[in-house]
Amino acid sequence: MELQIIQNKIYEIRGLRVMLDFDLAEMYETETKRLKEAVRRNLNRFPADFMFELNPNEWKILRTQFATSSWGGVRYQSFAFTEQGVAMLASILNSPKAIEINISIVRAFIALRQYALGYAELNQKLENFMIETNMQFNDIYQALTEMASQKDISKGRTPIGYIKK
Repeated sequence: MELQIIQNKIYEIRGLRVMLDFDLAEMYETETKRLKEAVRRNLNRFPADFMFELNPNEWKILRTQFATSSWGGVRYQSFAFTEQGVAMLASILNSPKAIEINISIVRAFIALRQYALGYAELNQKLENFMIETNMQFNDIYQALTEMASQKDISKGRTPIGYIKK
């Protein structure tokens, strides 16, 4: 599965990057109901930092984004799985498809982390550039101020050039 497709299914909720149960079920080619059953049978493998259930407000916000109807689609609050939770799913969903998809998902999370680190480095370089540039502009401003003050001193001099008659 393409990394871009997987990355588009990674959301930020509660400050964590997570994947939702119905997206995972689709990728694993299983029903969301079956995925949730497997997770509920193994809840001790999923501490709060691996998986959590969305609260009603979070679910309401997501539901409007997915435009699910009252007659179809997702009707129950979803489970959100962190990167570690997705890795743990591989241990309870032991099919070849689940293993293959989990490898792709872990790669997508790693790519996002590397992108974030690159962004932080670029942001730091930009900040340093701004500081250096501001210092240079400050020097230029001071030089212009000094030149302007010297012009005022020279007002008492007689002008050089031809005199019009």
